[in-house]
Amino acid sequence: MWVFGYGSLVWKVDFKYESKTVGYIKGYLRRFYQHSIDHRGVPEKPGRVVTLIPSKEHNTEVWGVAYKIANQDIESVTKHLDYREKNGYSKKTVTFYPKDNKIEPFEITLYVATKENESFAGPASIEDIAKQVVSCTGPSGSNKEYVYQLADAMRQIAMGANDEHLFALERAVKQLDTD
Repeated sequence: MWVFGYGSLVWKVDFKYESKTVGYIKGYLRRFYQHSIDHRGVPEKPGRVVTLIPSKEHNTEVWGVAYKIANQDIESVTKHLDYREKNGYSKKTVTFYPKDNKIEPFEITLYVATKENESFAGPASIEDIAKQVVSCTGPSGSNKEYVYQLADAMRQIAMGANDEHLFALERAVKQLDTD
């Protein structure tokens, strides 16, 4: 089994895996459209984390990391991720395209929060999302740290990949960040 990390799983892997590879999936956009009441915010003051939304363009790419889970660890890792992603995320299988073109594309599991879940925040201006991010902290840390970590990770693993939503939000958060 392979699992795709496109948010905090890119830099905060808290499960056992055999190997990992960088690459992308097609047909989606990474967006800060999901409220976080259990990691980067609290119920009274939800933070914003990423989910994937379908793109109108079939060839859009979302870069991230694929983790290969050993057969003997599938049950425990799945149970862990189902709990970790419990706030509105469900599993989906898509095709993953490795950065290393010697590796053929393969099927991968990802967790995606759909519009139908109760924590779906939906679209908002970058400025409004940034204001929310700067003011929120949860059990996993500050919401702005999440944005900074994800932006840094994307620069490292997918240099040149276009993720304007993420980088525009990072710029807006930095402008508001007075720490």
